[in-house]
Amino acid sequence: MSDHRDDPIPPDAAPDATVLAVRGAVVERRPDRLAGEEPLQILAHGPGAAAVEVAVTMRTPGDETELAAGFLCSEGLAAPDDLRGARFTFGDPDRMSRPHDEVTVALPVPFDTGAVAQRTAIATASCGICGKASIDDVALRCGVLPPGPVIARSVLRTLPDAMRAAQAVFARTGGLHAVARFRPDGTLVALREDVGRHNAFDKLVGAAILAGEMPLHGSLVLVSGRVSFEIVQKAAIAGIPFLAAVSAPTDLAVETARRTGLTLVGFLREDGFNVYAGEERVDLAG
Repeated sequence: MSDHRDDPIPPDAAPDATVLAVRGAVVERRPDRLAGEEPLQILAHGPGAAAVEVAVTMRTPGDETELAAGFLCSEGLAAPDDLRGARFTFGDPDRMSRPHDEVTVALPVPFDTGAVAQRTAIATASCGICGKASIDDVALRCGVLPPGPVIARSVLRTLPDAMRAAQAVFARTGGLHAVARFRPDGTLVALREDVGRHNAFDKLVGAAILAGEMPLHGSLVLVSGRVSFEIVQKAAIAGIPFLAAVSAPTDLAVETARRTGLTLVGFLREDGFNVYAGEERVDLAG
């Protein structure tokens, strides 16, 4: 995918910046749209308890409720059913210049603050220390994914273009990651964009949680960048059996996919792809 764009700014839209654009022999100053990036503080608490900070993430503004729900679920801090019964409130406008930079999740069940501390400890440890332990934790929480769906080779090849065509914000800014959920026949179900691929994934999962669609055993998910351990973890916890990417996976991502029974496809292009795990879900003749 190109790292720049040449789409014009709509005449009724004010540009976010003026850039010096160099295109071959043509050099000109032109208006440009920029992707938004702001911090979001996520807090959570159970009945009668004080809210505790769970995380602060840099994200593209929008879909904060979905992001918080998806994050809490994919990190193993709350169950999907509990999140569907949760109350989401945003920051106090009287003390915050941007009240949507804070979201508090009030759960209907007690919240395990110890799990937050454990997650923080793992996140700050070196990969050599926490890699195997992290895979074991994911495998314990999600078990082995069920068989199916089987995706035809011809369907896989169409997905990058389908995702790109649906990336409305990327088309205007060129600066966002995308995560798209498809049915086995290649029909687009949902897409979320964000400056962080992890946030985009959490927004997608959060939308499914709040719609009562979990687990996502019948879904195929495509991500716009590389696949890290965290992305495979989020997919496995959400019950997603088939994960594809336009770029490469890491070794820990591949090991986690194989351990959890998840199909992992990388370097997905119109002319081909690599299958790193779970090749039984890929129909090469289709």
